[in-house]
Amino acid sequence: MSRPMKPLGREQMAWRAAQDLPDGGLVNLGLGIPVLAADYLPAGREVIFQSENGVIGVGPLAAPEAADPDLVDAGSRRITLSRGATIVDSAASFAMIRGGHIDVTILGAFEVAENGDLANWDMRLAGKGPLVGGAMDLAVGAKAVWVIMEHNTRSGGSRLLTRCTLPLTAVACVKRVYTDIAVVDVTPEGFVVREILEGMTAEELQARTEAKLAIAPDCRPLRAP
Repeated sequence: MSRPMKPLGREQMAWRAAQDLPDGGLVNLGLGIPVLAADYLPAGREVIFQSENGVIGVGPLAAPEAADPDLVDAGSRRITLSRGATIVDSAASFAMIRGGHIDVTILGAFEVAENGDLANWDMRLAGKGPLVGGAMDLAVGAKAVWVIMEHNTRSGGSRLLTRCTLPLTAVACVKRVYTDIAVVDVTPEGFVVREILEGMTAEELQARTEAKLAIAPDCRPLRAP
């Protein structure tokens, strides 16, 4: 049995997802690991980042000495604006989301089912942690929904499931999942593995996954800087 390398960290997972963002795309990044993807766009690729609170053209985080408390993203991070950016009200921002104008949204999640069902909030945590927020609108309105999450729970349970056990954010919406040990597409036939952590076997990956996995013929090693 081969010896797996260390699973990807948060920044590495964000880097890997960023490599697939489409040039010229309008992209919304969810809170947590997804927002980190904005820091890792390949050189020469132009992406417009939209924040659901009404910023179209989110730039890098502001330096502490230049931070403006009135210029924040949906996670209250103090940001800058990219060239040509615009600010709209929440109604216009969500009209953009619900109208199908977002090319890709990358969200965090607790669970993803093999048919693409998404569970990225838990009502048991209400008042203590993540709430559904705008994720329902994004999951339904974006042209493509990608997820970044750890492959397993802290107790070792699977997050890629035959059927979600937590309340659903949206049904049959997820197209791709980036985890710390694999890149997995959601297809009409179920989960298809596109990349596996370098040094890990397909059998080892399946042992850590509740849902059945199919390995793509061109499956590659998952690597990140």
